[in-house]
Amino acid sequence: MREYTVPAVTEPPTGSLSDPVWANASSHPDTAVFSRRVGSDSGGGWLDVSAAEFARQVTGVAKGLIAAGVKHGDRVALLSATRYEWTLIDYAIWTIGAVTVPIYETSSASQVQWILTDSDAVVAITENAAHGAVVESARSEAPHLQEVWQIEAGAVDELTVLGQEISDSEFDKRRTAVVPSDLATLIYTSGTTGRPKGCKISHSNFLDELGPAVKILDGLFDVNGASTLLFLPLAHVFARIIQVGCVMKMVKVGHTADVKNLVPDLGEFKPTFILSVPRVFEKVFNSASQKAHSEGKGKIFDAAADTAIAYSQSQDKGGASFGLKAKHALFDRLVYSKLRNVLGGQVQYAVSGGAPLGDRLGHFFRGIGVPVLEGYGLTETTAAVAVNLPDDIRIGTVGRPLPGVSVGVAGDGELLFKGGQVMQGYWKNDEATAAAIDADGWFHTGDLGEFDVDGFIKITGRKKEILVTAGGKNVAPTVLEDQIRLHPLVSQCMVVGDGKPFIAALITIDPETIVPWATERGKPTDVASLTADEDLIAEIQKAVNEANGSVSKAEGIKKFHILETDWTQETGELSLKLSLRRHIVMKNHEADVEALYTK
Repeated sequence: MREYTVPAVTEPPTGSLSDPVWANASSHPDTAVFSRRVGSDSGGGWLDVSAAEFARQVTGVAKGLIAAGVKHGDRVALLSATRYEWTLIDYAIWTIGAVTVPIYETSSASQVQWILTDSDAVVAITENAAHGAVVESARSEAPHLQEVWQIEAGAVDELTVLGQEISDSEFDKRRTAVVPSDLATLIYTSGTTGRPKGCKISHSNFLDELGPAVKILDGLFDVNGASTLLFLPLAHVFARIIQVGCVMKMVKVGHTADVKNLVPDLGEFKPTFILSVPRVFEKVFNSASQKAHSEGKGKIFDAAADTAIAYSQSQDKGGASFGLKAKHALFDRLVYSKLRNVLGGQVQYAVSGGAPLGDRLGHFFRGIGVPVLEGYGLTETTAAVAVNLPDDIRIGTVGRPLPGVSVGVAGDGELLFKGGQVMQGYWKNDEATAAAIDADGWFHTGDLGEFDVDGFIKITGRKKEILVTAGGKNVAPTVLEDQIRLHPLVSQCMVVGDGKPFIAALITIDPETIVPWATERGKPTDVASLTADEDLIAEIQKAVNEANGSVSKAEGIKKFHILETDWTQETGELSLKLSLRRHIVMKNHEADVEALYTK
């Protein structure tokens, strides 16, 4: 097996994840470490929370949990959208050595019941009454569950009042008893191949990753006035690891779960870096492109996009020519500055994870002045095991392993990783643990990939998603799907063809960008009326042809079908990180797939 290791650069971790809260409060008590939205509506402004105030609030909630009987190692369920209280409660749980069990606010009743039952959660904190009702409905199946509090009903104040009977000495005894090997969180996987499994992640797992990460990502964490606005679910390990890094480095954090008002929120908060998933970057590009075309400025935008990509590519080849620099400067005034303003105007870097970003988007965003640091990791690896660095970006890869991490490629092309951030195992599931982490400590990711002589890793597909046509041709669908989704009118694409005579695709249309396109042409704006429209079919064919140009003829898409409705998280066809849940799509559209091969 080929291996590549980046040596560790930090000492083994000590203490716990909550230690920086008290260190910050002591050394920089007046520094703003969070900013909370004032009022419920966008435009209400933001109120800073100092390091000393955050420590005071964490202490209050932590004492309340102690008074409620939460012991060291007990599991506390947290069911809420991303918000300031999520982070506050998370740190309070860690402070007393308890274990946070995050639950997505979009989880079904059966998923909530399973997580509460399997984790043996002793208390639950929910965001609102609706979430509380779901938890209460599961109580009969969760015998360990005692108290349930609601954030919107005053959970923070209730716990703080409850904890007034707990002395400072008792609190300090609990806080200082937490050690790196203690379990910090149980994060349940999506359960696409069965019931969700709880990933056991310790304080040490987080600290092993972030110790070196915050140092080598100094362009994010160590710039003057560093800040970020979290809008991804904190129940996901990606947003969570950034939260922890920000607390460690006193980077100011804001929260919003209102994606519909994300652009105004970014404009008000003005973060210096953001984190997101590739689909959001695709939407930014596609929306800007479609808006420009609908306003008669399509040629200008297309030329600007081509220039940005060429300018970025030139940075890897000795630099841009004088002519390219001049064009780039012109488009920076006309186009790029406006796109940067969409992100708040102060963003210096973006961080992407969860799925491959694609070369074209990577070069485009670097070309407009917002380099995207693409990384790679899973829940089982406490988020990132590899990442591109501000001064060491290789677009098209997910970067090099973090210090202290080894990457290997098995004989079948599967990527394996070893490092301090690899989870302790699956909760109460030794069989699954043994299948995921071998006797030598290598975690088997299920992803296919490769790395070059410098250690830069490229993801080439998902082991279980490789399609094998009737003719025996192996096809990685994501290569085609990622490119097709770059078309402004495309929302989602799923390539099919396993056991079939040729490769085909199901494609959904973006309900937002289709409106100006259809209006300009005097067509109905609802997708259901356009699936057989010749002009729309021709547009999508262009995207398919361009994607086919990146693969062999045998791997290319021969037929496609435009669906009447988009895929969403609500229908279960997209995961919470907006990636395809292929088995659900196949189940829901079995007839559409068969029609591709029979009509």
